[in-house]
Amino acid sequence: MPVCEVCGNNYERAFTVFMAGREHTFDAFECAIHALAPRCASCGCPVVGHGVQHGERIYCCAQCARRAGVEGLVDHN
Repeated sequence: MPVCEVCGNNYERAFTVFMAGREHTFDAFECAIHALAPRCASCGCPVVGHGVQHGERIYCCAQCARRAGVEGLVDHN
């Protein structure tokens, strides 16, 4: 049975994600998000939705971007 790389659970319905040339196995989307989602450059939360980006930095929302000194970004609707 496949083993989740985050929690170590053996689960028959585990799934594989291919990202940046690497293979990852997870038993739940929660574990996949924990391992693969980018983190907000301001608050550190996982960016699961659209987020906003300034250069190479990703933020969960425009408010976090402003908190980091970035002006002019707006949240996606």
